[in-house]
Amino acid sequence: MAALIPRCILHAAKKQTTCIAAVAVQKCYYSSQPRIIKDPTTASLKRGTGGRSSFNGIVCTLFGATGFVGRYVCNRLGKIGTQLILPYRGDMYDCMPLKLCGDLGQILFHPFHLRDEESIRKCIKYSNVVINLIGRDYETKNFTFHEVHVEGARRLARLCKEANVEHFIHMSALNLGDNIESHILDGGSQFLRTKWEGEKAVREEFPEATIIRPSDIWGQEDRFLRVINGTMRQNFGTLPLWEKGEKTEKQPVAVYDVARGITAIAKDPKNTAGKTYQFVGPKRYKLSELIDWFVRLRIRDAEQFGLKRINLKYAPLFKIKVTLNETFSLAYPIGGLQWEYLERESLSDKISKELPTLEDLGIQLTTMESRMNWELKPYRQDYHYMQSLSEFDPIPDPPTVPTH
Repeated sequence: MAALIPRCILHAAKKQTTCIAAVAVQKCYYSSQPRIIKDPTTASLKRGTGGRSSFNGIVCTLFGATGFVGRYVCNRLGKIGTQLILPYRGDMYDCMPLKLCGDLGQILFHPFHLRDEESIRKCIKYSNVVINLIGRDYETKNFTFHEVHVEGARRLARLCKEANVEHFIHMSALNLGDNIESHILDGGSQFLRTKWEGEKAVREEFPEATIIRPSDIWGQEDRFLRVINGTMRQNFGTLPLWEKGEKTEKQPVAVYDVARGITAIAKDPKNTAGKTYQFVGPKRYKLSELIDWFVRLRIRDAEQFGLKRINLKYAPLFKIKVTLNETFSLAYPIGGLQWEYLERESLSDKISKELPTLEDLGIQLTTMESRMNWELKPYRQDYHYMQSLSEFDPIPDPPTVPTH
């Protein structure tokens, strides 16, 4: 009887049986162990051997993709074959360059608004991982700190829980707690206060969420090096700082390491769910030593033409400039100069020994010394200088302080 059945029909039946079995248990190309698929669909099956032209089984909605950190995270996730849904608000052409992060059909865009729950539901409907990178360094007429960091984070966490999203990752900030230090502003930083309230809101709505607390993040187009080395931060050849920067300790982290850490968390929901991670750099510095080092890298004759650090309370003209810049800026504070930033700049990074860090995710950290010549090149006075020709004496690395 079997001889009467065409060979092509037998082959198709055998192939169909194999596909049905693969829905229940699929061989994983990235691990020797089989992977149990909870909701067997065509999109949940891994394809390829890894890379941008593959699909690793992760469908990720990334809120805040067009921001500073979001662009690096998109590239990292697309590099390992993640399907990305990128919600955007405003002009769609602002996010179109992110199309290149993945292969054809892997990067999808969808309009949304943080107050529109229906648009958010459409963005997370098919995702098993949702990442919230939405944040605001300054308040606008449309959004306050509380509306973005607390109400918006709570809304995203609640809707993800309703949509049965497997893994929710929320970006917070370092130096949080019930008692926030205050050096410049009465009551401390409202940015940090609302970030702390946002963490608690996310935990209430999505207890298994993974929370990330980064320190100052440096990299291309950041809001750390760009503000410190910008012309607006200077004041007639001086750089006003709280206590001249000598009582502030910083542990900045590279944006490349932050992106790799978020990618590692997205790939391992089982071991990272419900945890809070501290993303900090490998070395700790005094803010005063960091700024002096930046000046030496930017200006070779720093002793003669460099910037002099002064105490902020003895710079009345600078205080007037900050207030005017904050009051009359149309869209955002020019150069990032505002009192809220100066308050956060004055705080020392507090690291808890009880919380895991990037090293616990297997990330090899990038040092500032290995990259700062490149990062500060746009701000250098002698832009034509080539490091390989050794035209000037090498700049010594800044001294470090013990990591707490």
